Amino acid sequence: MKIEILGTGCAKCKALETNAKEALAKIGGFHDVQKVEDIMEIMKYNVVSTPALVVDGIVKSTGKLLSVDEIVEILQIK
Repeated sequence: MKIEILGTGCAKCKALETNAKEALAKIGGFHDVQKVEDIMEIMKYNVVSTPALVVDGIVKSTGKLLSVDEIVEILQIK
């Protein structure tokens, strides 16, 4: 599973990255986590509000700092 955190480096973006890593530790397995800070790359996803969570190329959340449990739920539904 490829997880991308889209954001320019704000506090909420960093917190979402931390929460995503904690969520992945809870569910286990190997997952690729990448932080995308390049505005041009972020725009490719049509995201206008960060932070955003992308799972396997599909935007799952924008403009919200998700909790660890919310991310776990999103990843398990996938």
